[in-house]
Amino acid sequence: METPKLFTPFTSREVTLRNRIVISPMATYSAIDGLTNDWHLAHLGRLSLGGAGMVMVEATAVTETGRITNGDVGLWSDAHVAPLKRITDFMRSQKVVPAIQLAHSGRKGSMQRPWHGNGPLTPEDIARGDKAWQPVGPTDEPLGEGWAVPKAMSADDIKAMVQAWVDAAKRALDAGFDVVEIHNAHGYLVHQFLSPLSNTRNDAYGGDLEGRMRFPLELAEAIREAWPQDKPVFLRVSAVDGIDHGWSIEDTVIYAHELNARGIDLIDCSSGGLRGSATAARVKRTYGYQVPFAEKVREETGMPTMAVGLILDPYHAESILQNEQADLIAIGREALVNPSWPQMAEVALGRPMMDALDDWPEQYGWWLKHRERSLDEIRRDEEAAG
Repeated sequence: METPKLFTPFTSREVTLRNRIVISPMATYSAIDGLTNDWHLAHLGRLSLGGAGMVMVEATAVTETGRITNGDVGLWSDAHVAPLKRITDFMRSQKVVPAIQLAHSGRKGSMQRPWHGNGPLTPEDIARGDKAWQPVGPTDEPLGEGWAVPKAMSADDIKAMVQAWVDAAKRALDAGFDVVEIHNAHGYLVHQFLSPLSNTRNDAYGGDLEGRMRFPLELAEAIREAWPQDKPVFLRVSAVDGIDHGWSIEDTVIYAHELNARGIDLIDCSSGGLRGSATAARVKRTYGYQVPFAEKVREETGMPTMAVGLILDPYHAESILQNEQADLIAIGREALVNPSWPQMAEVALGRPMMDALDDWPEQYGWWLKHRERSLDEIRRDEEAAG
């Protein structure tokens, strides 16, 4: 049987994924002072046992005030490195490429965890132990009524911000990551600079598309320069705002060309999130609803892309790759429902279960092979009984 494309290797620079399945960065808001803990090891460890080629750690704040909530993972201090190294060591032991998404919340910071209301911090949150801070942004326009008013970043602030991202990337390398992704999506700081709806500056970092791209491109260039040349830099973008007069797919294509020229290796195509809470996106959701964005960027720029968003079915994932709409498939919340999705996708696409179990962790595979033999006996007995 020909190997499904989903299970062929993918190489970017000198880093090779054993297959084309990536576990998306998914915020769990469970860190304390930015430090990962046993929750993160258990959560990311289980996802690493599931057979994906790469597992990406959730949005990780490059500064303390760049967190979305008090529970965000951080890399603004050297103290954050060792707890993350414990996780990357385990990922690598399972033949998984360790990746991390670096982020800054911008004006969408100092807010509640989603399960506490997903809005601005309240007195009850402060009593619970959460701390508030003043966010920053391209302007002093808040996310909405009742939200913290951000400090408009000066040119010096922007320069310092680029350095903070570079420092975090260097710590990510020390923590054992092979891939770093720049979070340019979902209404967070870099997206805020890109969109004409949130960036109304009239200096060199605002105005027309060239001005609005200036900080994001300076940032991308600095991280590419700081990150080892044999390791890839990915970038997640909201390909559209989904709001009238906002960031468009045409803007994304222009931006991707500029990123390509600066050595960014892959565009991870998401959408929405500019307005509303941290999880709000004004783009209608259907199965694979963001795949056309990945396809468009890939066609127009020749860059590898990653498709993400309600890709639940292995046959759908395979068809996206076969139709050359994307190069990698990101699985998010479906992996929370079924952490073994990559392993079971291989079986669904034709590999016999007993053969597939050879590639599972032996602590699972050995027992499951015995279970399969028992199930085969039961099936034969049922067939014989008519």
